[in-house]
Amino acid sequence: MRHPTTLSRALASTILGTVIKNNSAETSLPVPERIRPILGVNVLGLPRDIAADYLEGLLHSGRPAKVAFANANLVNLTSKDEQLKTSLRSFIVLNDGVGVNSASRLLHREPFPDNLNGTDFTPYFLDRCRIPLRIFLLGATPSVVVRAKHIFAERWPRHRVVGFHHGFFEPTDEDEVIRHVRAATPDLVFVAMGNGRQERWVERLVPELTTSAWGVGALFDYLTGEQRRAPGIVRSVGLEWAWRLGQEPRRLARRYLVGNPKFLFRVLCEHTYNTLFGRTVKNDLRGENGRK
Repeated sequence: MRHPTTLSRALASTILGTVIKNNSAETSLPVPERIRPILGVNVLGLPRDIAADYLEGLLHSGRPAKVAFANANLVNLTSKDEQLKTSLRSFIVLNDGVGVNSASRLLHREPFPDNLNGTDFTPYFLDRCRIPLRIFLLGATPSVVVRAKHIFAERWPRHRVVGFHHGFFEPTDEDEVIRHVRAATPDLVFVAMGNGRQERWVERLVPELTTSAWGVGALFDYLTGEQRRAPGIVRSVGLEWAWRLGQEPRRLARRYLVGNPKFLFRVLCEHTYNTLFGRTVKNDLRGENGRK
């Protein structure tokens, strides 16, 4: 019997082969049958190990990859930002959190195989990735990103942090940030700026300045201990959002107390419409220029 890791990498290679066959050099979208649309956002449904091996394969092959982690907040933002929604069509979007998982159960009659939130999936990917990577860290406060650089170096010595820049800069400083990234020639940029802004930066970086960029939210804050993760038991029952709300009520009250019900209401509306009219939820894999 083949080892599970071997099977995972074999399946990831099969998916990757289909990607290379069916897509141009500008983007690396997964095969359509593995996509689950959630309110217009095409979310990739893969187990954690296969998703990690798939993304490693893209890096190894030099295929551009823009990665986002779709939680309820990001999906809500796309309802008000058509440009963001269109941009995400050229991203590899992974599922993040109980909200999108509940949406998948309702709209597609099955949950996602794993919760691939960036805070947990990114360290897992770096542990698993066999090829040494040149990594650039972009985001968080000046002190946090410096501490994150040292943690990356200690925890993942196989990979090399070739540059970093905090996320608290003015629009007039953006050209300087671009110069920093270009000079570092990274393989992979982790962008930690929060939903919306980080995806716009990922879009800006790939493929001109790096092969791959991921929007990773509060990853640097969690790695450095700037923010505390919810206990494992809280995360396992899908209540990490409540933990975060308790830690930062002023900043997150609207996002969770207004945004979460709004997201679930929109999902219920789509489910009801689909049920009444026999509509099938279809994905839309068109890029920015409308190509299939």
